[in-house]
Amino acid sequence: MTDKVVVTGVDGSETAAAAAERAAYLAEALGARLHMVSAYGKFESETVKIGSDTLMLSTENEAEKVADKAAAVVRAAHPGLEVTTAAAEGKPGEALVNTADALDAELIVVGNKRVQGIAGRVLGSIARDVAAHASCDVYVAHTHTR
Repeated sequence: MTDKVVVTGVDGSETAAAAAERAAYLAEALGARLHMVSAYGKFESETVKIGSDTLMLSTENEAEKVADKAAAVVRAAHPGLEVTTAAAEGKPGEALVNTADALDAELIVVGNKRVQGIAGRVLGSIARDVAAHASCDVYVAHTHTR
């Protein structure tokens, strides 16, 4: 296992998938592991009975499924790349920064999805938040069409 880590966030969107693809490319170039994170706002859980089966549903489990699904796509396209996943509580930007800090990441890769407002015209709100608070380098991937 490599010591270098690249962190990216996924949420099931095309924007996040494009950023994850760029993150995979950069992780390969750096000889790093790619760690894919899916954020969830607040931990909530519910137990559901279906017949004789009892299921535990939670926001954390759903976020883990999102990360695992996105990782499967990246692993298929980059078979030699080590890819790990996790769910992280908090707002997306906060979750990415905290995860990168915990893993001593080399790089965080985020998309530049456009949002309304003056600040959002240059960077999306998540990219802006990550760039403002990250203790490592941040790569903003071009993820939208003009």
